[in-house]
Amino acid sequence: MAAVPVTAGLSAAVDLTVGEADTAIALRSGIVPVLATPRVVGLAEEAAVKALEGALGPDETTVGMQVQLDHLAPTAVGHDVVAEATVEKVHGRRVAITVSVRDERGLVAVGRVTRVIVNIERFLEKCS
Repeated sequence: MAAVPVTAGLSAAVDLTVGEADTAIALRSGIVPVLATPRVVGLAEEAAVKALEGALGPDETTVGMQVQLDHLAPTAVGHDVVAEATVEKVHGRRVAITVSVRDERGLVAVGRVTRVIVNIERFLEKCS
C-alpha cells in the first residue's frame, strides 16, 4: 500500500549544467558537443522518479515502461537545463507523466514517460 496516493498533479524538477560528459560525443550518440538525447531522456526519467518520491510504500518503486520524447533544440556545454515532470494520469499500476526540458532560450524537449509501480522484491525475483 502506498504511503500517500500516487495522483495526478504530483510534480518535480531537476536541473543540470551541461558538461562534457553530457554531450552526444561523450555518450556516443552523435559527433556534436551538445546535450545528448540519451542524457535528455535520463533527465526526464530522473524528474519523473523524483515526482513520485514519497508517494510510494517502502516496498515499492517504479520502473520505466515507455519514453516518448521529442528533442527539439540543442543546448551547448556550460548552459543550464531544467527537466520538469508532472503526473498526468494513473491507471492501476501505470503512471503517465508529462515531461519537459528547458534552457534559457526555451523548450529543449517535451514528451511523456510511463512508469509502472512494482513491489521491489517481486520485481527483482524476475531477474533471477
